[in-house]
Amino acid sequence: MQKQEPTYLKAITLRELDDIYSLKNDIQNKIILILRITPLAQKNIDGLRKAIDELYSFIKNFDGDMVRLGDERIIITPPNVKIWRPNNKLK
Repeated sequence: MQKQEPTYLKAITLRELDDIYSLKNDIQNKIILILRITPLAQKNIDGLRKAIDELYSFIKNFDGDMVRLGDERIIITPPNVKIWRPNNKLK
């Protein structure tokens, strides 16, 4: 039987726009991310919007998934993990 590689979960705080580069690397390494966005939102709301737009475009091109979890967090998943939503139909 073949041993499957583990999927890791990482909780991180998005403090600067430059944090996006390390997040993209984590996504490419198939790590599930829970981002706390409040510090960047309090400091630079336009920077936060830019960061979210850039991450969203990147994750869609990577065939991952991204969803807001409340007002303070975002979850990003690699291609092999999908986020359930009420309008999803399970097969």
